[in-house]
Amino acid sequence: MSRTDIASQRILLVEDDQGLRDLLHEEFEDSGAQVQAVAAAEQAAPLLLAWEPDLVVSDLRLPGADGMALLAQARELHVPPAFLIITAFGSIDQAVEALKAGADEFLTKPLDLEHLMLCVNRLLDTRRLRGEVQRFRKLLDEPEFHGMVGNSRAMRVLCDQIKRLARGTGPVLILGESGSGKELVARAIHQESERAAAPFQAVNCAGIPSELLESEFFGHEAGAFTGAQRAHKGLFRQADGGTLFLDEIGEMPLALQAKLLRVLQDGVIRPVGGQRDYAVDVRVVCATHRDIEERVAEGSFREDLFYRLETFTLQVPPLRDREGDAELLAMRFLSRFAARLGREEITGFSGEALQRLRAYDYPGNIRELENAVERAVTFCDGSEIRTEHLPARMRAAGPAGVRTGEGDGAPGVTGEHILQQLVSGGPVLPTLQELERRYIDYVLAQVDGNKRRAAAILDIGRRTLYRRLETGD
Repeated sequence: MSRTDIASQRILLVEDDQGLRDLLHEEFEDSGAQVQAVAAAEQAAPLLLAWEPDLVVSDLRLPGADGMALLAQARELHVPPAFLIITAFGSIDQAVEALKAGADEFLTKPLDLEHLMLCVNRLLDTRRLRGEVQRFRKLLDEPEFHGMVGNSRAMRVLCDQIKRLARGTGPVLILGESGSGKELVARAIHQESERAAAPFQAVNCAGIPSELLESEFFGHEAGAFTGAQRAHKGLFRQADGGTLFLDEIGEMPLALQAKLLRVLQDGVIRPVGGQRDYAVDVRVVCATHRDIEERVAEGSFREDLFYRLETFTLQVPPLRDREGDAELLAMRFLSRFAARLGREEITGFSGEALQRLRAYDYPGNIRELENAVERAVTFCDGSEIRTEHLPARMRAAGPAGVRTGEGDGAPGVTGEHILQQLVSGGPVLPTLQELERRYIDYVLAQVDGNKRRAAAILDIGRRTLYRRLETGD
């Protein structure tokens, strides 16, 4: 919610003057708020619990219980609403008493509507920010599992599988899309196992030239090849007693796959140029984002090695299948990058930005989200990350996964769809005036009748919008 938009916020209005009550009711509704208007505190009290308003606007003097009594009831709620008191009998003493009792603002009649709306927006914005900070801190307090963050069912299942697999000794094959956190899973297996105090070595099989992989894995003796001036132990001996993580195992050359299979079966390695074998006690954990069975079928991965690895297989879920985890991860990344970049004033995400983050399908998974949050923190110019700070592809993710316009208030349709909506209705093409009226009606439908938002999208004043709705001009 922006500082001038109270759309979707719940306002409980308590005013015994029917004329003023009707006027304020209409003003709040025209701003897009949900409004419940009553004449007495006794009518308002049950709504505090049943409706959970975001803001209470109450007269001080009411028939029966007064506004101060209603304020006291509101303050007892688990999440109290913002509270604005208005009265025709204002005084400094009353203002101080109300503020001490927990009121957020005190205004006297006759009311200046423009000033009232500024106060209402400020109070709602402050309450929202306070809630964002509390939620942000709660999310940050969520426990990690060896660096992995997530409360979704998919992640709970994965963590349970990791704990079970950690008790074994055989090789593990981790499957999952790029950026889904396969190395974190491998490290978690190591940390949960009895090998946790021993070395953990990691290598990306796709990141090392194939002619150097054998030396990198098994080591080499001095003089084994040109440039080998000193002996090299290799990753297997460096990880002895611990865990060796082989990322992108599907890219390993066939010749090296045969030697890896021998290590898994016999527990011995021979350095390049060496004359003796070395026994090693290493648990091998492999990972790939490729369809390994497809590579077996096409002959680029050894079938016997695949069967040796698949005994213990873990499937890491993509971020799009981890309901709720994108928001949790985004908060963690925000905290990290805000501290790293000296932007501690950034306390969270706007509601619209979170909506886009939830709707996006993350083809690049956690790594993509992390990069997006780092970008957003860098470009953020306020206390919260808004939609415009996100990458364009995320800004285009609508509330239900529908592609939308760039702005927060843009309707979730394409230009072609709008045209079809506007000109449909008969064989006769509409006049420009008719087309304009249809478009106004269409925009109003997209924003659920919120005239303030509709006017902003149409780039006209609200008075102009009312006039065109009344006259059609």
